[in-house]
Amino acid sequence: MAHPTAVILVVGLNRSLLAHAPRLKAFAEQGALRTLRPVLPAVTCSVQSSMLTGAPPREHGIVGNGWYNRELAEVQFWKQSNRLVGGEKVWETARKRDPSITCAMMFWWHNMYSTVDFSVTPRPMYKADGRKIPDCYADPPELRNALQAKLGRFPLFNFWGPMADIRSSRWIADASIEVHKRHEPTLTLVYLPHLDYALQKLGPDHADIPKTVVEIDAVCGDLIDHFDDRGVRLMFVSEYGIEPVDDAVHVNRMLREEGLLRVREEEGLELLDAGASQAFAVADHQVAHVYVRDRDRIGGVADFCRRIPGVEKVLDRQALAALEIDHPRAGDLLLVSEPRRWFSYYYWLDDARAPDFARTVDIHRKAGYDPAELFLDPGTAAPKLKVAWKLFKRKLGFRTLLDVIPLDARLIRGSHGRVEQPKPLRPVLITARDYADHADTLACQSVRNVILEHLFCDTGRSA
Repeated sequence: MAHPTAVILVVGLNRSLLAHAPRLKAFAEQGALRTLRPVLPAVTCSVQSSMLTGAPPREHGIVGNGWYNRELAEVQFWKQSNRLVGGEKVWETARKRDPSITCAMMFWWHNMYSTVDFSVTPRPMYKADGRKIPDCYADPPELRNALQAKLGRFPLFNFWGPMADIRSSRWIADASIEVHKRHEPTLTLVYLPHLDYALQKLGPDHADIPKTVVEIDAVCGDLIDHFDDRGVRLMFVSEYGIEPVDDAVHVNRMLREEGLLRVREEEGLELLDAGASQAFAVADHQVAHVYVRDRDRIGGVADFCRRIPGVEKVLDRQALAALEIDHPRAGDLLLVSEPRRWFSYYYWLDDARAPDFARTVDIHRKAGYDPAELFLDPGTAAPKLKVAWKLFKRKLGFRTLLDVIPLDARLIRGSHGRVEQPKPLRPVLITARDYADHADTLACQSVRNVILEHLFCDTGRSA
């Protein structure tokens, strides 16, 4: 019979931050602390998929947080369906050994329509009048109502955006405890995002980061107490390390100035015309997939990208194959930034012509990840008052654009995606026990095997 196990994903956790986390530090000192080597790109969806399948992006198909759908000629970002992820997931493997195993997936990505037994994930309601109402998706459906009746509505605006803070991670932890009390799943997967936002917004060297670590450590302490009291084996993991950055590389602007990227105009504003572009980039933190329309132009586009300041590597399909990233969803080229740089999605040359959604929190319509969504525009007088006024107008039934996000990439102080980092910044795996001999550094794909060891090894040695 499998032993109940919980895997807590504390995004951005590394060795250097443990000094400010008394509960996690004590857990690590009593157990085993290892460094993880993420897949490239070291971003949320790719790393999580590799952890749960034990496979590289070539096999599971998650080449980043977003990709370009060549058939639809559309950039698709932050899609939730688990059917996008190829390969056998860890709970599916476990069920082959013990069909009674159940699994709860709490806010890990690619959560919807999974083969787990219980799942909860962010899913706002998008109303026709422009409102975005906080909500979550759950399976079975009645779980959504039960959790929100007990804990209040999922705090979506504290999960992502300028108001992102500890409240979302606290809600996720409380919901995970509630699901475990009600259903006692054999395997519980919990995602806690709090550190991620502070590290990107402030940078890992900011004086307020220790306070942020203390906040998430307290949440982790409650999870430790809950699962320990019930004899659940516990492990903590992080996806990637966040390093300091100074500015972005505006690769799409460079491609546009070279005549490779095309836009179309709508009422004086510019939209990326991906299908008509000879080349453009789907920006994703410190990596960017470049898609080239005509194959005979790939070499020339690669040569041009190598000359862009701030680009450290330009990986072609041969290099992607060597790194096991050569899935059909991947770009024809993959760019990796230099240290202290990251890639913006910006393609307009004049901020006055940026699309209207560029100044809003809109994770699905942008041609890449936009960490500026963590900020209110510092150039706006009384930005919080402006937000309150616009939200009030929406409640009255008026359509209004919540255009409060800045277009200044220099505000962002932390990023990730690269895999070559100093050891103190790299992601970690913390276990209470070792059930097999492991090296000090493990590939993130090995997390799958460590989970299976926790589920099925009857005896272990203290680390």
